[in-house]
Amino acid sequence: MWKQILGKLPRKPPKSESDPPRNTNPGPNSSSAGGPAAKRAASAAVFPASVIAGIEPLLAFKDVPSSEKMNLFISKLSLCCVVFDFTDPMKNVQEKELKRATLLELLDFVSQNPPKFTEPAILASCKMCSVNLFRVFPPSTRSSSSSSGENDNDDEPTFDPAWSHLQIVYDFLLKLVTSPSLETKVAKKYINYAFILRIIDLFDSEDPRERDCLKAILHRVYGKFMVHRPFIRKCMSSVFYRFVFETEKHNGIAELLEIFGSVITGFALPLKEEHKIFLSRALIPLHKPKSLGIYFQQLSYCVSQFIEKEPKLASCVITGLLKYWPVTNSQKEVMFLGQLEEILEIINMAEFQKVMVPLFWRLGHCINNYHFQVAERALFLWNNDQVVNLIAHNRQVIVPIIFPALEQNSEHHWNQAVLNLTLNVKRMLAEMDDTLIVACIANYKEDQARKKSEVERRKKVWERLENAASLQPVTGRTPVLVSLV
Repeated sequence: MWKQILGKLPRKPPKSESDPPRNTNPGPNSSSAGGPAAKRAASAAVFPASVIAGIEPLLAFKDVPSSEKMNLFISKLSLCCVVFDFTDPMKNVQEKELKRATLLELLDFVSQNPPKFTEPAILASCKMCSVNLFRVFPPSTRSSSSSSGENDNDDEPTFDPAWSHLQIVYDFLLKLVTSPSLETKVAKKYINYAFILRIIDLFDSEDPRERDCLKAILHRVYGKFMVHRPFIRKCMSSVFYRFVFETEKHNGIAELLEIFGSVITGFALPLKEEHKIFLSRALIPLHKPKSLGIYFQQLSYCVSQFIEKEPKLASCVITGLLKYWPVTNSQKEVMFLGQLEEILEIINMAEFQKVMVPLFWRLGHCINNYHFQVAERALFLWNNDQVVNLIAHNRQVIVPIIFPALEQNSEHHWNQAVLNLTLNVKRMLAEMDDTLIVACIANYKEDQARKKSEVERRKKVWERLENAASLQPVTGRTPVLVSLV
């Protein structure tokens, strides 16, 4: 369609080097079909008010001298500030094709290392991107019950019908931000806090293609505009806080975490207090929502990066995991155990000793879990040499905590695979310290005998209560004195 429109317009006559950039005296035939006025009328009929600065936006960049290219660039940007309705594919077909072709021209121009962008050009570029990209998303078509549940991975993604235009605008913005022709000192006036905030708001898009483009753009903005870095981190924190403590609904948590994962690698040591606060108040609470599985991989990577940067944070992270431990969600519990193993592989001995008592108390409950995948995953920790080494150096504290759970498994668990793993772990502990295991067995038997006697005593008390109640029928408000001794 674009070629058809241009095909009806005659080519611009060649000029000599001495000719001015534009014909200021077109002559009596300037209003004919082949004159510039006719071209201007053709584009104005499609996009009113699209012609600015006296430059016809339908012209190609190659048809104007270098001194006029930036003005033509601004004119074409103005042309693309018209937004169409894509819900009806048969509406404004010609105009949509014209705009798409112009967007491709703009993208090609920015990609070819143009001359330094002027301030009006940067302003017009940001305006065009704002008009096309910044919008309010319609209410989600997914049911409220499934949008925050565990099966979000099974939902079909929603694709924006306007993507044929949006993709080019996103590519244009990415090329603009990364272009060496863009001066940061000038551009930061227009790629400002308001612009960045609207970019981050777009991460809630249901279209995964849009979120991928946003991820690349925000990452580049973070890298190029150092002055905006604290603000970007603050905006991310706000998104995470709102997601965890208010809505538990956001489509771009995984992409934001992926950006932040690469940001953490650039943190200087020692870590600033604001980064530690972000870990404890934003990242660790992200383990709480039901939809953890959607972004768990990115979250686990961010947490691991923090611990590698500063090993003293390992005990803080494990304490947070124990705080948000999903005791009623077996699928999340398996994920927690996997992340716990990753942390134990890089934790130092001092930090491990701070949390080993509550940690192995929780692992004991996991070993006794009737969901075989949880019990298996907890017992698999003994296949990790680093974990076994930590246990061996602290066996006097850890083995008495974990041994009763192993004994209960070997006596009562229904799953054969869990039983085999339990026996292997008991054998490993016996080889580690046989004397300690003998003492644990004796303590376990004494504890079981004590519990059995307590059950018998409680049973006799209830029998005495029943006998006392049966000797004299209670009528009305007659008080009854029962001795519990």
